[in-house]
This record gives sequence, structure tokens and C-alpha cells, in this order.
Amino acid sequence: MLFDLFLLENLAPSPLANNPLAQFLPILLIFGIFYVLLFLPMQRQKKAQQKMLRELQNGSLVLTSGGVIGSITEIKEDETLVLRVKPDGIKLTVARSAVTSVLSGAGEAKK
Repeated sequence: MLFDLFLLENLAPSPLANNPLAQFLPILLIFGIFYVLLFLPMQRQKKAQQKMLRELQNGSLVLTSGGVIGSITEIKEDETLVLRVKPDGIKLTVARSAVTSVLSGAGEAKK
């Protein structure tokens, strides 16, 4: 009889099994992990890219998304840049958003 009572207690559903929050907790945990591992680094990278584009100066050596390396000679108000490309000193007009990285600053380019 004591053994039957023990079996009945173990077969009864636990309060956590009926709780809907407990059923969705693993899914919420997975979304939290994805947010921390994927979305936060993407947001940081986007902010760093925007900061780099805001701080462009004349004389900076930049790399564009097309692979063109040139120094900035003019920054226009309509979000375009004029780049001087070596060896012939050709001037190209590119969108500011086409710049992927700054290879050297204005002060370093003069040295």
C-alpha cells in the first residue's frame, strides 16, 4: 500500500508542466542567446561604420567597396567624395557610403 501511494505521487503532473511560461522558457532563452551573439555585434559594427563615415577628412587614404584606393580631395554636401587615385592622379566621385575603411588619416598621409 505504501508502494502504491509512492507511485501515485510520482505520476501526478508537476505544477511546472502545466505552466505555459515554463513551456516557452527554452524558446525565449534561444532568442536571448541569438540577440546577444548576433544582433548586438551587428549593431556595434554598424555604429562604428557610421562613425568612420562621419569623421572622413580631406587627405585621408580610403578603400572603397569596389576595391579602389584613393585619397580624399573634396567632401561634398550631397554625400559624395572626390578621390584622387594613383598613379595618374585621376579624380573619381564616389558615394560616401562606398567607403569601407580608412587606411590612413589626414595627418598620417602628409608624413
